[in-house]
Amino acid sequence: MLERIIAGSLRNVFLVLLMTVFIVGSGIYALLKMPLDALPDLSDVQVIVYTEYPGQAPQVVEDQVT
Repeated sequence: MLERIIAGSLRNVFLVLLMTVFIVGSGIYALLKMPLDALPDLSDVQVIVYTEYPGQAPQVVEDQVT
């Protein structure tokens, strides 16, 4: 299978080079058009949980929920 791909690529050098230029050009275009907010947010994840636990201190509730 791999031998057939290599042989076909050697017969069609122009098409292989054309596809390579297209893929590289598409990658450069996508890199330049990528918005800055697409970068990952590396801050800690925070979740707000509202709960009722009458008669308990906030620290006790926090310890039992987490």
